[in-house]
Amino acid sequence: MVFDFLRRTHEVPEQKASATGPVVAYQTSGRVAWSPRDAVSLTKVGFCGNPVGYRAVKLIAEAAAALPLVVQDHETRYDTHPLISLLAQPNGGQGRAELLEALYAQLLLSGNAYVEAVGGDAVLPAELHVLRSDRMSVVPGADGWPIAYEYAVGGRKHRFDATAGSPICHIKNFHPQDDHYGFSPLQAAAMAMDVHNSASRWSKALLDNAARPSGAMVYRGSDGQGKLSDDQYDRLVSEMETMHQGARNAGRPMLLEGGLDWKPMGFSPSDMEFQKTKESAAREIALAFGVPPMLIGIQGDATYANYQEAHRAFYRLTVLPLATRVTATLATWLGSFAGDMVTVKPDLDQVSALSAERDAQWTRVANADFLNQAEKRSLLGLPAVADDD
Repeated sequence: MVFDFLRRTHEVPEQKASATGPVVAYQTSGRVAWSPRDAVSLTKVGFCGNPVGYRAVKLIAEAAAALPLVVQDHETRYDTHPLISLLAQPNGGQGRAELLEALYAQLLLSGNAYVEAVGGDAVLPAELHVLRSDRMSVVPGADGWPIAYEYAVGGRKHRFDATAGSPICHIKNFHPQDDHYGFSPLQAAAMAMDVHNSASRWSKALLDNAARPSGAMVYRGSDGQGKLSDDQYDRLVSEMETMHQGARNAGRPMLLEGGLDWKPMGFSPSDMEFQKTKESAAREIALAFGVPPMLIGIQGDATYANYQEAHRAFYRLTVLPLATRVTATLATWLGSFAGDMVTVKPDLDQVSALSAERDAQWTRVANADFLNQAEKRSLLGLPAVADDD
């Protein structure tokens, strides 16, 4: 028993900690926190919570929805057609502009747009409805191609057939890494939106919690003391409130007694850089959507000539390609119901932003003596006519 203490081993206290904790802590330290990249989160952050993203989407969707459309085939441009009537009043709650604006906005926000055909006869559906992209999911089959679409709301799901004659028209942007869903401009602009929103939050926090005063009064006593007595402090605060605060005291000179010195304060150069950072992020957001920055109020060379060129480029490079692709897809889908294939496209002759280009093209084609009337009409996008017409 005397030598029991020699046989006792030193007990190690129990430790409860993950072996990977230090690795995880090292890996995540200092990393940037980005917002989620799903469609719902991006819509909240980039559209509902960002003025640049909101204005870019609204500008494109409203401009594309307001474009006049023409319905024609190879021989005739129709003034009256069942498709024209359907697009003019697609459902009981929306007109053509409202339906197309919602369609374009869904495509810009999520990269996908879904249109549902409801009822009708063998010619055309009775109504068209735009469905929310965040509620729709593609159901792939054994071969990888979609066999159905599922629309989920509040725990309930409705399945649409995705085979020929489907009541769902799925329009999507090109996505290089996804076979079933399109790529949204919001995803490309997500980092710039995070920077822009963070800069706005920083400015708000600065105003709320850390805004710098216009200056400070520094006290240096003759005896080396840097602190006012309680009586001196109360007297100074009372004098400031009485003599130097309020509109009626604006500009009144301040009399500083011995030991008090005024030190003006302002924003540091690093603070001022935040505004430039916001403007740079705003430009990147506008670039991702294809909107010239000056059209949404971002500072730049906003002369009349530049604005006119930017407006023309906006229609030519952003609005018209989007509207042409979407209306062509809708025409093909709706034509499959009755087998009557017609073309639906924007009427460029009625787009005021392109009037100068259109006038130059008409003049150039009209003066081309080596072209006959049929060739001229074809170049101008007009349907062919009979020789006796």
